[in-house]
Amino acid sequence: MNRRIVVTGASGNVGTSVVRELSTDPAVGSIIGIARRRPEWSCEKLTWEVADLADERTDLGPLLGGADVVIHLAWMFQPARDPVTTWRTNVLGGIRLFDAVARAGVPSLVYASSVGAYSPGPKDRKVTEDWPTHGWPAASYPREKSYLERVLDTYERDHPEVRVVRMRPTFLFKRESASEQRRLFAGPLVRGGMVRFVPVVPDVPGLRLQALHTDDAARAYRLAALGDIRGPVNLATDPVLDAAMLAEILGARVVKLPAAALRGPLAAAWRLHATPASPDLFDAALRLPLLDATRAHTELGWQPDHDAAAAVSELLAGMRDGAGMATPPLTPDRRPVTRRKRRAGPGSLSRYFREKSSRG
Repeated sequence: MNRRIVVTGASGNVGTSVVRELSTDPAVGSIIGIARRRPEWSCEKLTWEVADLADERTDLGPLLGGADVVIHLAWMFQPARDPVTTWRTNVLGGIRLFDAVARAGVPSLVYASSVGAYSPGPKDRKVTEDWPTHGWPAASYPREKSYLERVLDTYERDHPEVRVVRMRPTFLFKRESASEQRRLFAGPLVRGGMVRFVPVVPDVPGLRLQALHTDDAARAYRLAALGDIRGPVNLATDPVLDAAMLAEILGARVVKLPAAALRGPLAAAWRLHATPASPDLFDAALRLPLLDATRAHTELGWQPDHDAAAAVSELLAGMRDGAGMATPPLTPDRRPVTRRKRRAGPGSLSRYFREKSSRG
């Protein structure tokens, strides 16, 4: 079929997995990967184009010409202390791209929304795609994701000729994203090797989250791009991660705490510029609903290969090793943990992997 697919944010955590997944499909003839900085990494069928979606001087039309599908993944998480900058890139840049898709006559748009777009929800049951998408207004990430959901409500009304799919995945992890995620959410004071020496996991109200391997999400993006599904699609898998599950992975013990006991130190670190992650993002995470991914299974025919615990374990092992890829967002940490440190200490990830292996 030789479909031409344009992927924005193609050099990031999700983008590298999506273009790699697309490159293996015989129905895909060519892939245009758009990034703000040209990566060294590439794959079959992929051509890189350097562009900043938020730059009004950039003519997006030529980049989208002849495309059958645009997959919009580009997103700026930092600087969280400058919400005007992230708003300009994420919201205004997204609107520019949506408008360019319609002008270029691209028939399909697959947009990376998020569990973060959802309003606070239950932790004792899973919600479907009709749950409200008003986000958590105090944090920029859910606020911006929610705003673009409203933009697409109007966009779909005004451009019924464009098939719009809103992918709403939960947290996405893979080994190669470890260094990037440490930089984005933990900062320079937290080194990768510290994940081996976490003595306790706080059990705070609301700490029930879902995770998904990025490669599994990429398969869903491919199916959505090449299929005929429309509308929102939740992406998540089991088990739901709670304090007990995280403690097992880390070889730590669980300590029950009120949320304020954890938020206080996070807020202090934020004020001292010791972490790039706002405590408001912590508040949002504790309020996220659990997602029902039935629609992805039944209408996309999607099934993940990894469970949530495996995705988290892979990320933590990648942090330990300073893992990454040869793209600007995924640049690996340059000081991985030494071999001697990797062998030291009780409750290590290596012990966890050995035990999991022995249990089959």
